[in-house]
Amino acid sequence: MWGGRFDGGPAAVMQEINASIPFDKRLWRQDIAGSRAHANMLASCGIISEEDKTAIQSGLDQIESEFEKGGIPEDLALEDIHMTVEKRLVEIAGEAARRLHTARSRNDQVATDLRLWVRGAIAEIDAAIADLQSALLTRAEEHADSIMPGFTHLQVAQPVTLGHHLMAWFEMLRRDRSRFSDCAARLNEMPLGAAALAGTGFAIDRNHTAHALDFDRPMANSLDAVSDRDFAIEFLSATAQLALHLSRMAEEIVIWASQPYSFVSLSDEWSTGSSIMPQKRNPDAAELVRGHSGRILGCLQALMTTMKGLPLAYSKDMQNDKPPVFEAFDLIGLCLAAMSGMVASLSFDRARMREVAADGFSTATDLADWLVREHGLPFRDAHHVTGAAVKLCEERGDRDLSGLTAEDLSSAASGLAIAEMPDLSVEGSVNGRSSAGGTAPLRVKEAIAAARKDLSS
Repeated sequence: MWGGRFDGGPAAVMQEINASIPFDKRLWRQDIAGSRAHANMLASCGIISEEDKTAIQSGLDQIESEFEKGGIPEDLALEDIHMTVEKRLVEIAGEAARRLHTARSRNDQVATDLRLWVRGAIAEIDAAIADLQSALLTRAEEHADSIMPGFTHLQVAQPVTLGHHLMAWFEMLRRDRSRFSDCAARLNEMPLGAAALAGTGFAIDRNHTAHALDFDRPMANSLDAVSDRDFAIEFLSATAQLALHLSRMAEEIVIWASQPYSFVSLSDEWSTGSSIMPQKRNPDAAELVRGHSGRILGCLQALMTTMKGLPLAYSKDMQNDKPPVFEAFDLIGLCLAAMSGMVASLSFDRARMREVAADGFSTATDLADWLVREHGLPFRDAHHVTGAAVKLCEERGDRDLSGLTAEDLSSAASGLAIAEMPDLSVEGSVNGRSSAGGTAPLRVKEAIAAARKDLSS
């Protein structure tokens, strides 16, 4: 394509390192869409004839059909998807096809193609997150009043409801969707028309092309248009944050499925066995979701490292923007599908979860709160009294506060007259946590109803 300047061809290794067709062939639909819009704009501005436009559009239709049926040919000599499409178009449409590249460069072409691709990828990810949220709502509704231990430092802290815990996962995903939405809004500006870096001398109509490709507007600066990859970094950042959340969820499933916990059982669909230990049921799907997050975080780091030292405008380094974007998209799709499947099929052992929730003096804070409300103690004093009561129970070998008497509490409170004891059951504890956003079943059901309404809209 630059034969007028060069006498010889590239070395074999140069050809291989220079070619991006093995991975950027994924942009073929976006490349054809961009070329269609560009051809229509050129014709509307009188830069190419209507006959040339018709020949170009007919040729692009044929290429689309060929690629759909037979895949994309990989000729390293053509370097990328743009020249692959152009070469085939010239074979079909002849001289008209040679006019298509008027007033554009591969620099603005690839930037446009990748923005279109990422925009579509965001829509797919958003739908997959919504599917997972829907699965979580179904399970949370089933277990709005199922009691489980709430943890801090992985130590039993206070009783919560399983529905409340699952809705915490839902909220993490809600924020993820908002991040992708923000990314989609910011990336929806069109680079096409910036040409190589400085714009073009042809009297083009960039608003025409932007409208045809559903961009909000053309990018304001031609240098920025061809050199910006903020949108790809932001996409990877949102994907990495989502992967981080999925990894945390997966980690909890791994822990809950272990024998010391035995909170959940995974279905056969989402478990594997051992080659040597017949009894094993391994949570490999959850472990792979957890493991894939590391690769996705690496994709973000890779592109940020590539971009950090590049001057304006385009540099060939930027050819490496696509592999991490594509890899992260593929991996997050697998992770979301696997997590949705696991959540939908998890079998929860309610009795076991309640048993552990009652362990470790988990209602101690309820006792301290009761001392504040009923006896007027400052909370720090109530905290001290409750701590002394817990110590007394521990010395007796108790594992919860069910055996604590009013006499015990009076003794721990240094003479405070305690005539009756509060309800220190785990059921009383969760029902009492009725503040906004709390774990009480009533509040959980309200949160689920609001979330269903939000999800449906």
